[in-house]
Parts: sequence; C-alpha cells; structure tokens
Amino acid sequence: MSDFATTPGSAHQQIDTSVPHSARIWNYWLGGKDNYPVDERAGDAYTDVFPGIVTIARSSRAFLRRNITHLVAECGIRQFLDVGTGLPTADNTHEVAQRIAPRARIVYVDNDPMVLAHARALLTSTPEGATAYMDADVLDTDRVVAAASETLDLERPTALILSNVLGHIPDHDVARSVVTRLMDALPSGSYLSVNDGSRGVDPVFERAQDAYNESGAAPYVLRTVDEIASFFDGLELVDPGVVSVPLWRPDTLSPAPEAIAEHGGLARKP
Repeated sequence: MSDFATTPGSAHQQIDTSVPHSARIWNYWLGGKDNYPVDERAGDAYTDVFPGIVTIARSSRAFLRRNITHLVAECGIRQFLDVGTGLPTADNTHEVAQRIAPRARIVYVDNDPMVLAHARALLTSTPEGATAYMDADVLDTDRVVAAASETLDLERPTALILSNVLGHIPDHDVARSVVTRLMDALPSGSYLSVNDGSRGVDPVFERAQDAYNESGAAPYVLRTVDEIASFFDGLELVDPGVVSVPLWRPDTLSPAPEAIAEHGGLARKP
C-alpha cells in the first residue's frame, strides 16, 4: 500500500537548478545522484573548507539506520513518522523497518519541491505494510498529525524521526515547541529520534557552516549538545543517551568510532 498527497498547488512549485540546494548537496555528500552541477560545486566548496562534512552526512545516515533497527527489532515499533525526510537515498526508513517487519507503516513528511518530485521512490512498500508521503511544513504540526493519522494508528506507539531537520528552525524555543506538539500527539510507548549538527565540538565545521549560512542559502543552525539534549526533556533516553552519532550503539567496536560534530539520541515517551 502506498499513498501520495500534496498541499494545493505544491505539485506546480518550481525547482530552481541555477542555485545550490541543501537537500541536493546532502544527497551529493551521501553519494547520491539527485543533484546538479551547481550542487556539486557548492558541496565541493564546502568540503574544501571542511572535508569532514562527508563523514557527518554518512554517519548521520548510519545513526538513523541503527535507530530504526533498534526500534523495530528491540522495541517492537511498527509505525514511523519521518518528518523532514530529505531526498530518497539508500536505507530509507521504510526499507530498514520493513526488512525486519514487513507490516511496518511509515509516513514521510517534507515540503521541499525537490523531495516532492522524487517522493515516489519513498512509496515502495511491502504488500503487508504501508508508506505515504505528505507535502507539509514541519511547523504546521496540526497538518502533520492529521496527515499521519490517515496511514498510522496514533493510538499505538509510533516513532517520530527528526533527522537533521530541527537545525532548519533557527529559533530554539520554536524548535522545542515543534517537538513537544508532535510528541503530545503520540501515545505512551512512542519514541523520539533526533540528530543534528552540533556546536562546540569542531570549530572548523562551525566556520564552514556559518559561511554557508551567510551565503544566502537556506540556513541550518548548529546547536550545542545541551540544546540538542533538551529536545528529549520529559522522555526516557535509551542508552547511551545523547552522544556523537558514531558512538550511538555502533555496529562494531573495532576500530573504535570517533566523535564528530553531529549529536543525537533516542528516547521513549513514558
């Protein structure tokens, strides 16, 4: 089962290929093909200043894969609300979840016309499960919840995924409010997965990101580790808590993973 929904007129939004785009640049760093020369040039300019951004992008994706695997295999979660989905790439949420539990149901939410153009790739569900895509803004939490309820049973535990999306909300109080409102719509036993770029860890990364934000591109705000941890207030953190993403339940300890300026965690709603 799959479903595809858009806000009125969103299908007619134009994709500007003359200026670099954050989702396409991220896709480029992940090794994807859904990008243009302008994005490659911007991505290369960024890596010239901070080559570690490629490691951050790929470590973020690996963290999400381990989160989802833990949620399905160890916590019994069968429903996912992935907000700020980004462009489809390897190991999308439904692919990871449905490999373990074919009946898993996933709703993706984004409001980027580039993501919308590729959203069909997010709808390759197993016959037993379901995937849906909704074109909506993360700030419009009422619409997000209403859209999710068309595919998910929000009286059952659900995992909310906010992967590298809260940095696009500059005001920290507003970002926390978004998380609170979305989690308030989910029942006890639900989970929150958050990861974002962190400040106070790598000054080279901070300089590169500050320069990118000043370029006129849509800004992405790096937050301190304490600020990222505050998104989990009132929830029960899963060990090892909020840590640099390679250190969150790594697949192997040999060689030991190194900390990077990307932090995240997973927590349960009591």
